[in-house]
Amino acid sequence: MTQNAQVRVRFAPSPTGYLHIGNARTALFNWLFARKMGGTFILRIEDTDLARSTDEYAEGILSDLAWLKLAWNEGPDIGGDRGPYKQSLRQKIYDKYLDELKGKGLAYPCFCQPDELEARRKAAMEKGTAPRYDNRCRALTQKEIAQKAAQGVKPSWRFKVPERTIVVDDVIRGKVEFDTRQLGDFVIMKSDGVPTFHFAVSVDDTLMEITHVIRGEDHLSNTPRHILLFESLGFTPPRFAHLPMILGPDGERLSKRHGAASVSEFRKLGYLPEALNNYLALLGWAPEGDKEILSMDELVAQFSLEKVNRSASTFDYAKLKWVSENYIRNEDLGRIALLALPYLREAGLIEGELTEEEMERVRSVVKLVRPYLACMADVAEHARPLLAETAAASAGDLASISGAAQLLQLLAVDLEKVADIRDVDWKKFFGDLAKASGLKGKALYRPIRIAITGQEHGPELLDVIPVLGKERCIARVRDAILKITEKI
Repeated sequence: MTQNAQVRVRFAPSPTGYLHIGNARTALFNWLFARKMGGTFILRIEDTDLARSTDEYAEGILSDLAWLKLAWNEGPDIGGDRGPYKQSLRQKIYDKYLDELKGKGLAYPCFCQPDELEARRKAAMEKGTAPRYDNRCRALTQKEIAQKAAQGVKPSWRFKVPERTIVVDDVIRGKVEFDTRQLGDFVIMKSDGVPTFHFAVSVDDTLMEITHVIRGEDHLSNTPRHILLFESLGFTPPRFAHLPMILGPDGERLSKRHGAASVSEFRKLGYLPEALNNYLALLGWAPEGDKEILSMDELVAQFSLEKVNRSASTFDYAKLKWVSENYIRNEDLGRIALLALPYLREAGLIEGELTEEEMERVRSVVKLVRPYLACMADVAEHARPLLAETAAASAGDLASISGAAQLLQLLAVDLEKVADIRDVDWKKFFGDLAKASGLKGKALYRPIRIAITGQEHGPELLDVIPVLGKERCIARVRDAILKITEKI
């Protein structure tokens, strides 16, 4: 595809829940395509499901998209020339186009009740045939329609489906054929006067001049209905591109039972938006070469709908963590330290507003532990040994190590002699300690690490001690000696 300033795409979520990670991938691909083509990215809220749609969910979707930095050019919060951008505010528009279809003889009232339709659906399935509306109300006379109306029965309105073959020329899937005889006449306006998804989306995509509809493959079967509506209203259908599904590790559709499945959950876990975007871009699409960590600019430069896979993608939480680790490790330390603060406060490791000296200590701690972070929610676990007042070592951890008490006594004495802990040659310091104790390697460092950090693994001791500071290190060593003595 060549660059086209007239390209217009839309992301049109329903505010019936939090933004699912699969829908976030759809939004991202729309955004990437719009930026690549120099086009317009539109956000439209499809809230015609009045029973399930809420303002809270709508606000949450906008918040999550803004957090992902998928800025839209037109939308419910910023307006545009083709609004309103919430379907609940467009009722008069839908009524107008329903009247147009009525005038063309392409829509008719249907008085079938939900229980009747359900009974026919079950009967069809028992016979092994695909359930579809049998078009019985299409043949109602004006007299019969008047009688139904006089009885107070409110009709829905159905579209008259012609018998033909519709070919969808999908950008990703190629040509897909549909026999309209399998569709049945479908409802376009419900009995309560609310438009169905099929009708509202077709009208809106046209009036908003959408050139490319990029959405999940679960909508592919809806596309022939939409094409019929486009054509019946005298509209030119957009190009369609149906993205592959995202599955969980068990091959089923990704859901909460697999782990975090909404953008808000990943936000709470402390994933960076750049990392989440980067990983989502790799689900169903692959950049050229072996490089997998790409900035948004690099993703835009390489993105192409034609290179999106047809097959479903599996959401790999381990791969996401790997991508996230790369971003945390290479991001500006100041930003990572600020992102760490809420998690450290929640864990009780810091309190209140920090002085510059306290903030500098947090930055030093975060610098040490960030190679171990897959997301910012991990920071408290790794920072605790460095920020807590005391180490978590138990007497049993150290008493079982031969010579631990004597070694720690030597360490405490040597630390007391240190004038400025920031100027110590730690290799020489520990070399001298090894000679004095007769210990080396693991036998030397293991009891010291446990005494100072309460853990057997973590950042290099030579880096940890300066961050903890002289007084805190001595206090922890003395406390460890006391625990060993009491245990013995």
